[in-house]
Amino acid sequence: MSDIHSVYEEKMKKSIAALKDEFNGLRTGRASASLFDKIRVDCYGQPTPLNQVATVSIPEARLVVIQPWDKSLLGEIEKAILKSELSLNPANDGKLIRISIPPLTEERRKELAKQAKNLAEQCRVAIRNIRRDGIDEAKKQQKEGILSEDALKSAEEKFQKATDAHINDINKLLAEKEKEILEG
Repeated sequence: MSDIHSVYEEKMKKSIAALKDEFNGLRTGRASASLFDKIRVDCYGQPTPLNQVATVSIPEARLVVIQPWDKSLLGEIEKAILKSELSLNPANDGKLIRISIPPLTEERRKELAKQAKNLAEQCRVAIRNIRRDGIDEAKKQQKEGILSEDALKSAEEKFQKATDAHINDINKLLAEKEKEILEG
């Protein structure tokens, strides 16, 4: 029984981790190296994560500096940033790339907050689906005689408690992200 629970608990934790990654990719008014985690640079014909070909630093609240380890990749890094969904304008000085993070407009802040809410809701749905799958698995095992009626009830309670805890985590993450977006 605890095997089933731990498998589905792990799936719930992975859903939360995925949500955190998605939230890190949402642009706020502040500079953040995690904004560039999903950017892939064409490095000698291979799409390579930006952080594997350059150092990304944040010297000021609204400034990102990207220093490639190989200067010949400056153009490719610049292209990758321009093609990304971040809507940023990199400035290439021949040695490094500077990106000024403009303050977000009120309209854009609301749009990003809405996007964060949608991501959180998708994660809540995923958590509930995992709970349902776990309970279905426990019911199947009960029908096969592996679990007793009491063990099934206990499993259902455990899945519900885990679901409630993870949904609470999602709500906290969303509140933090919304605050970050709206304050900027």
